[in-house]
Amino acid sequence: MPVAEISIVPLGTGTTSLSDFVAQAVKVIEKSGLKFELTAMGTNVEGTLEEILSLVKEIHQNALNLGAKRLLTTLKIDDRTDKPLTLKGKVEAVKKKILE
Repeated sequence: MPVAEISIVPLGTGTTSLSDFVAQAVKVIEKSGLKFELTAMGTNVEGTLEEILSLVKEIHQNALNLGAKRLLTTLKIDDRTDKPLTLKGKVEAVKKKILE
């Protein structure tokens, strides 16, 4: 199952703060039912490729509907086919290496 990092940067909003837009994006993600983790620089999501792409489209359109005059949406997808992939598993793999 793919995991992805989604980041939005609304421009032309009249403020330098992004938190209102990010909060609304997180509400969209919560509504999707997909597993996610909010981080300081983006939001990580776990789901099928179709679910992730559909979610990004919805988040992007929602930010434009909220008044962003311009929007930079960044999507990074990690999609392994050789073994199962989860957000938790990716973090645990790194932590394990740190302890070695």
